[in-house]
Amino acid sequence: MTIDITNCLKINITDSCAVSNIISSRLLFARASGNNFIFSITEYVQYECLYKSRTNPTPKEEELRQRLIKHQQNSKFTVHNLSISDLQDDLLSQHSRQLGMGEISSVAFAKKIGQPFLTDDQKARKIAQEIMGTRNVQTTPQIVGWLFFNGSLTDGDLPELIKEHNEFKRPLEKYFRSVYEEAMRLRLIGAS
Repeated sequence: MTIDITNCLKINITDSCAVSNIISSRLLFARASGNNFIFSITEYVQYECLYKSRTNPTPKEEELRQRLIKHQQNSKFTVHNLSISDLQDDLLSQHSRQLGMGEISSVAFAKKIGQPFLTDDQKARKIAQEIMGTRNVQTTPQIVGWLFFNGSLTDGDLPELIKEHNEFKRPLEKYFRSVYEEAMRLRLIGAS
């Protein structure tokens, strides 16, 4: 396993894809919030999630949009702005053509304030790890694994979490299953 599910930082600067993956499951979001996870987004990520025009948006995409609006109203997803100088980091500039603006703004802000970047895009993750170090880049499956490892999610929660996630056609089921199995393995070793 390439992620450490026994250690998870709770303040995360989140890109668009990770926002959708986190809020696709009410169960996941409730357990993460109950464990004091904090999610922040940049203004550009907010634009991508809420205002960017889409051709033929589905009812499920609109539901995710409404969930994010509600979470913002409840201060569960805070929005931060950046200055032009924040985006002019030399390391970030080297990779600017490989990442989307939401990812660039999120990495820049995370680096600026010294908090982890949360992404589920493998290319963004790899580049962010080069810029910020491995420990400062997290994924939604890492959070899920940590919640299982710590007992905040239980065996009976896995089917519901996956069902909710899949209803929104999100792509992380196999990773959720993998981190669940790893969490159970680690808990069994710890109990021995």
